[in-house]
Amino acid sequence: MLQTSIKEFKTLAEMEACFALLQQLNPAMDATRYKQLLSQMLPNGYRMAGILTGDTCVGVSGFWVNTKLYCGKYLEVDNFVIDASHRNKQLGKQLLDWLIDQAKAANCDTVMLDAYTSNSEAHRFYFREGFHIKSYHFYRSI
Repeated sequence: MLQTSIKEFKTLAEMEACFALLQQLNPAMDATRYKQLLSQMLPNGYRMAGILTGDTCVGVSGFWVNTKLYCGKYLEVDNFVIDASHRNKQLGKQLLDWLIDQAKAANCDTVMLDAYTSNSEAHRFYFREGFHIKSYHFYRSI
């Protein structure tokens, strides 16, 4: 197993440095828009963590903690991605386990996430990790 560590990125600059990883999940995203969105998200409690091999970040996930009536206090995983060249090495499991530990430490009732409907690899991963489909997430651009 690879020697890894997990680090929470606390600054906008640290998060911006993860752009290439996020672009693997969101290929149409450009760096300017990424920075703009992060600048709007951070004041609302957005956080980000990465899994590192040595000094190299090979996986990243954003997350938020909030509360909704239907599920109580929750941690929402956001833009979870492991570098394509580092998949199938248990790195995703390690990062997800860290996020679940954060949810437990924050006294959350649930952990939730969205996965693109076309991302069947992610679906298999989340099902294997004990997630289930609770509802559809509807979306309308305006």
